Amino acid sequence: MIDLHTHTNISDGTDTPAQLINKALASGINVLALTDHDSIAGWNEATLHLRPGLDLVLGAEISCQTEDGMSVHMLGLLFDSAHQELQEVLAQTRENRHGRMEKIIGRMNSAGIEISMEEVLLQLSEGATLGRPHLADAMVAKGLAKSRDEIFEKWLHNSSPYYVAHYSPTPERAIALIKAAGGVAVIAHPMASLRGRTVSVESFASYVAAGMDGIEVSHRDHTMDQKILLTKIAEDLGVLRTGSSDYHGNGKLNELGENTTEADQWAALEAKATARRVVRAS
Repeated sequence: MIDLHTHTNISDGTDTPAQLINKALASGINVLALTDHDSIAGWNEATLHLRPGLDLVLGAEISCQTEDGMSVHMLGLLFDSAHQELQEVLAQTRENRHGRMEKIIGRMNSAGIEISMEEVLLQLSEGATLGRPHLADAMVAKGLAKSRDEIFEKWLHNSSPYYVAHYSPTPERAIALIKAAGGVAVIAHPMASLRGRTVSVESFASYVAAGMDGIEVSHRDHTMDQKILLTKIAEDLGVLRTGSSDYHGNGKLNELGENTTEADQWAALEAKATARRVVRAS
């Protein structure tokens, strides 16, 4: 099984990179991508704990924003971690998240929802990328709801009055940086409507022109009709199709390997990187 989108506690997951590797092996996955939000800090630990039977694809899920303020996530896989400009953009995005979180909390406090930055930071692992899931976890810990999903549905979705945008590159710039770093770019869950506004069919042409290599078609947050539409878009534009779990560990229903990528699609995608960067146990 090939799962090309997962998270650890380096961003908003709950498993350490080592735990993720162990769970992937136990789940029968043979190709796993580690794609924490705007961070590669988990790469070393995951690599150190790799064992025979699992190929590790190192990457990141890059937060992007269109010119009109819509959130888009771009999976960068197999890129060179030494690419300075890409790392600078990721660092700037991470740093901006703290100011954004303070603004979200301020809006919630003004509406009578009592939560503090200190409570949110208690949910954050050392070195992790701060995000709304950590706020959701703090609210669950405080008894305001039973799950992250309930918190997002009620208070933290992109159309919520508490939502605050943050610095991030445009999708086209993110794609260009991934490609300049020798990697491959795949748009993540582009029609996940529960997350807010979704990418228009017309937008895909611009992303492909920027160098995008694939579309994440099979995802828990896509309906069957959306999967069919995305498959047609991928075929029409000549890009590859992926499927993945978007696994986060505890707090989200997503299970490792619940959606996977076809072997031929992965082989073609991996071949588009400028070097063979898949990590295998020695």
